[in-house]
Amino acid sequence: MRIVDTIPHESMTISIFQMNDKFQVRFEAGQMEQIFKFRIEDVKSVENLKKKLDHQFIETTRRRFNEMFLQLRSTEE
Repeated sequence: MRIVDTIPHESMTISIFQMNDKFQVRFEAGQMEQIFKFRIEDVKSVENLKKKLDHQFIETTRRRFNEMFLQLRSTEE
């Protein structure tokens, strides 16, 4: 697996990896991460993949991180 690109963001690290016939997009925030896998034959290129990862996709992922964080905190009480 090798990193092929990143997407700048103020509160998350977004990395794009290529492995075999897939791109993996890893979102990291604190101790949590989410990974999405895309078949290369479906997206064709990193540029096309980045178009799919538009503002709405990234914002939905960020909100999911907030929910995950709240769930994690509730286990500490």
